Amino acid sequence: MGTGPLTSGVRAGGGNTGWLWMSSCNLGSPVLPISFLFWLLLAVPGARAAGYKTCPPTKPGMLNVHLLPHTHDDVGWLKTVDQYYYGMDFDFLNFMPTVLSEVQHASVQYILDSVVSSLLEKPARRFIYVEMAFFSRWWKQQTSATQDAVRNLVRQGRLEFVNGGWVMNDEAATHYGAIVDQMTLGLRFLQDTFGSDGIPRVAWHIDPFGHSREQASLFAQMGFDGFFLGRIDYQDKLNRKKKLRMEELWRASDSLEPPAADLFTGVLPNNYNPPKYLCWDVLCTDPPVVDNPQSPEFNAKKLVNYFLKLASSQKGFYRTNHTVMTMGSDFHYENANMWFKNMDKLIRLVNAQQANGSLVHVLYSTPTCYLWELNKANLTWTVKEDDFFPYADGPHMFWTGYFSSRPALKRYERLSYNFLQVCNQLEALVGPEANVGPYGSGDSAPLKEAMAVLQHHDAVSGTARQNVVNDYARQLAAGWGPCEVLVSNALARLSHYKQNFSFCRELNISICPVSQTSERFQVTLYNPLGRKVDQMVRLPVDEGNFIVKDPHDQNISSNVVMVPSSYSEAYQWELLFPASVPALGFSTYSVTKMSDHNHQAHNLLSRPRKHKSHRVLVIENKYIRATLDSGTGLLMKIENLEQNLSLPVSQGFFWYNASVGDEKSSQASGAYIFRPNVGKPIPVSRWAQISVVKTALVQEIHQNFSAWCSQVIRLYKGQRHLELEWTVGPIPVRDDWGKEVISRFDTPMKTKGQFFTDSNGREILKRRDDYRPTWTLNQTEPVAGNYYPVNTRIYITDGQMQLTVLTDRSQGGSSLQDGSLELMVHRRLLVDDGRGVSEPLMETDPGDKVRGRHLVLLSSVSDAAARHRLLAEQEVLAPQVVLSLGGSSPYHSRAAPKTQFSGLRQELPPQVHLLTLARWGPKMLLLRLEHQFALKEDSGRNLSSPVTLNVQNLFQTFTIIYLQETTLAANQPLSRASRLKWMPNTGEDLAGPTSYPEPSKLDPTSVTLKPMEIRTFLASVQWQEHRPA
Repeated sequence: MGTGPLTSGVRAGGGNTGWLWMSSCNLGSPVLPISFLFWLLLAVPGARAAGYKTCPPTKPGMLNVHLLPHTHDDVGWLKTVDQYYYGMDFDFLNFMPTVLSEVQHASVQYILDSVVSSLLEKPARRFIYVEMAFFSRWWKQQTSATQDAVRNLVRQGRLEFVNGGWVMNDEAATHYGAIVDQMTLGLRFLQDTFGSDGIPRVAWHIDPFGHSREQASLFAQMGFDGFFLGRIDYQDKLNRKKKLRMEELWRASDSLEPPAADLFTGVLPNNYNPPKYLCWDVLCTDPPVVDNPQSPEFNAKKLVNYFLKLASSQKGFYRTNHTVMTMGSDFHYENANMWFKNMDKLIRLVNAQQANGSLVHVLYSTPTCYLWELNKANLTWTVKEDDFFPYADGPHMFWTGYFSSRPALKRYERLSYNFLQVCNQLEALVGPEANVGPYGSGDSAPLKEAMAVLQHHDAVSGTARQNVVNDYARQLAAGWGPCEVLVSNALARLSHYKQNFSFCRELNISICPVSQTSERFQVTLYNPLGRKVDQMVRLPVDEGNFIVKDPHDQNISSNVVMVPSSYSEAYQWELLFPASVPALGFSTYSVTKMSDHNHQAHNLLSRPRKHKSHRVLVIENKYIRATLDSGTGLLMKIENLEQNLSLPVSQGFFWYNASVGDEKSSQASGAYIFRPNVGKPIPVSRWAQISVVKTALVQEIHQNFSAWCSQVIRLYKGQRHLELEWTVGPIPVRDDWGKEVISRFDTPMKTKGQFFTDSNGREILKRRDDYRPTWTLNQTEPVAGNYYPVNTRIYITDGQMQLTVLTDRSQGGSSLQDGSLELMVHRRLLVDDGRGVSEPLMETDPGDKVRGRHLVLLSSVSDAAARHRLLAEQEVLAPQVVLSLGGSSPYHSRAAPKTQFSGLRQELPPQVHLLTLARWGPKMLLLRLEHQFALKEDSGRNLSSPVTLNVQNLFQTFTIIYLQETTLAANQPLSRASRLKWMPNTGEDLAGPTSYPEPSKLDPTSVTLKPMEIRTFLASVQWQEHRPA
């Protein structure tokens, strides 16, 4: 933010084969690609540090002011990605200006054109760029001559890439897997285009609205030397200025051994904008530098004096004789000459004062060069171990609303992440036949790029304008299509059978034409996890009886239940049956509709019924019992029958009346800001109408709270958690009250004002009400100021029991009183919050009505981590359901159909998550394995211990020939990567730069993962030839 699908040079199944280094494990003897030798020359030890050698000289004994020319180019916000790139202000279809011309003038293509021209004029000038979604598009449109010129600028350090991801991602609503993917996509483009010259050394998150600890950990594991932030809480910033802690060492993991997740982090002095009076862009109104004394507009002397005072004042908040000034802002430099011409003059005039005794030296610089000077200062630095949430830019102004804004988009993004991993894995398992097969050309690249765009800090955050949000959804939908073709090709290849595959994209609202209209169909479930998954399949069907057969052609139990539809007036029928899917594989089930008089059907037809009053209502299986108050229809108790635990739990829906401003502050709730009018929420209803469904496979209680709020409390056979499926919307606002709807759980647990949330789906952080670990908080908003991002889970504990709620998308959550836990599920607001969108958060169909799930776990503290870790993994990467009709044919003439398949020779242990399996080149794969438990997190099953795998013989469909370990984003060989050394003031001796094991130490038959460790590999592989049965 500020004050058709994108294209990429990285194509699945294609790309630069020179990205395979001399392997630490030689598993065969294929011919190495020629470009390997070229890469080896670039990857010699110390190549990374060579980038600092291009930095301009500074002057010891002086205050060195580093000017950082930059532009901040949102990948969608007030305009769509394409509108920002091309600078669309005019409707050429009707030959008239559009409303876009009144929104924001911006054109990224002209910015890059202009910057390159200005850099070529004078060698001292420098510039940094961030968003590869834009730069990669611009690059492809340039002539060879321009590309050569740009390569020279990059080689000389005059054009520097910072961050280097496809976008500058959000840090609250993003899942760590999606962050890694989008960074990998951008850094891969830079590596392929500029080689080692294009490797960014600095992470640059100047606009995201708060900063997560996991983000810093990921950046450290990617090999970054430092991290610069723009936005931090206003109270935090004041405290840091007083204590000279604007720059420090961020220790971003409790599990990884320092300095693996340590990252030097600096807070920029002016967010990311230029100092006052020093903005020389076409979008600014500050006067130019007039250095002609004969001109009546002469202002050079006054401007120099102002600059010297500004530099001296700013220096007082930092510890070295170096300071920075960000010279640019949103979509600046469309006329780069304006900026550079005035900065040229400023530098010349200020430095001329050194002859008169001035001790200020100003220079063109970059974040990397500034970081290099800080490192050479050889200081010790304070250590930060928490995060930067929540963020407020003033009293009553907490940016905690966007944690929950646009929940439909947030869910679509999470579903798309799930499907992308399925697409990536099948492309890797099958090889080229997945890309070109009986269903056409399949491609994972469009969905990779669309998902990368969605990580932008105004995309998945829900803080863009409605038309832009619609375009984000369009990009995702367009990306699904080529992946569906790829998945179809792959499943046909692996099953030996070509079928009429169909993907039901609207299962979340119980719409699937194949299952609802067909007399006979097949259901294939692909499991992207590294271990077997038991899943209850639920499909909308027409009324009737059905026979379901498993992959071994055996009849299995199934039920047909009739449920009230939240999306239509009619009731709907749903078929349920249990499925078991092997690790990294599929199972195919057949479904046949029978006539009503046929008694071979193994399903039970069940209609919801009204409960009888004056008694409690119970649903249970062998593990869980949930009790409801029949008078109110509300949940009143959950019991864990396995562990003999019982907890009174009341759950219901409430809404906060959104503030439109008051006598304390004019601040209103909006897409970014959460500010309730009063601290106590209003119940949607104090009771619910309920109906009951009970079958052998499922027990459900349907609660209807109002015309716009309902819920199903569900317990499947054999399930160890309670499922709450809620449907909210359209939220009524005819009373002129904006509403922010929460689901709240109240218990008598003594939680001491503490609760716990995940950081981007990985490590867990402890939260305390009205408290910040690094400064004394003046709390102005007791509700919004205690909200935190919840990416996958939130929990409370009394030291004995733990109540965990897992989410199916990112939401905001809190515990505002002991034993209570709440999650915001939807928001609808009537006014804008004044942060630039200039549009109230008033979604229309289909985003105005949302369905989601909360998974509730009650367990002892000792085994809580094992339960929520594995359940969260299964929720994020659920099996993909693919349907098919009759009319199939063999993939090869003599191939027998395969109804079950696993891509692994043995399951992964529960500690290990297969984070990435994807194509990297024609004969190369990208592999990431992670330990998904934290240190000392689990004691019962020893899941927090290191675990060792045989990677060489892990996969069924291909043989690994070469294996090379890399940094997390796969853009550097780990053995040749190094990071700058930073000394914490904790007395630790972290000698030397961070170094990595020598290649000879990598044994593919014995790869060890420590708690929370992610290991990344590039593998040269040989796919197995198809052998007909």
